[in-house]
Amino acid sequence: MDLKELLEHFNNGDTVGEDWEVIELMRYYSREAQKITMEINTRYHEPEELAELFSKLIGKPVGKMFGLFPPFYTDFGKNITVGDNVFINADCKFQDQGGIFIDDGALIGHGVVLATLDHDLDPDKRQQLHPAPIHIGKRVWVGANATITKGVTIGDNAVIAAGAVVNKDVEANTIVGGVPAKFIKYIEEN
Repeated sequence: MDLKELLEHFNNGDTVGEDWEVIELMRYYSREAQKITMEINTRYHEPEELAELFSKLIGKPVGKMFGLFPPFYTDFGKNITVGDNVFINADCKFQDQGGIFIDDGALIGHGVVLATLDHDLDPDKRQQLHPAPIHIGKRVWVGANATITKGVTIGDNAVIAAGAVVNKDVEANTIVGGVPAKFIKYIEEN
């Protein structure tokens, strides 16, 4: 199995934990992600250097005008896609095996958690993981310390209030907040 096949496994939503080849390859890329995030997090880098390191981490180029304030953490790294003019603030944690897609102009606040895996609820299968992607639309603003769980799509221009836990899709042009996140209001156009 190679990285392409592993990503297909995750992106198909296949269970992780039944095939040791999948687990070992996932752990290999997790160790690689640890090395790169240690480099990102342990010394100062100019913005261009951070974009280069982040591109190395995700295995593809980041979009134009990418911004990152370290520290940043991920436990896989290779299933993140970042559009143009995306900013990721300090202390974010991305669990990206299921896929994280951040579209143009999105702003990710301090301490945001994006979690694309769940453990099985059956105690006898608790070690198994179930991946599903997170999609963050254009010009979305995710407030500080928000958590977005697997399988969630955030529509364009939406705002996620600080501290929210988002476990369901969010309609475009809306503000949501709370635990679990609920609709607060529509965003009016200028």
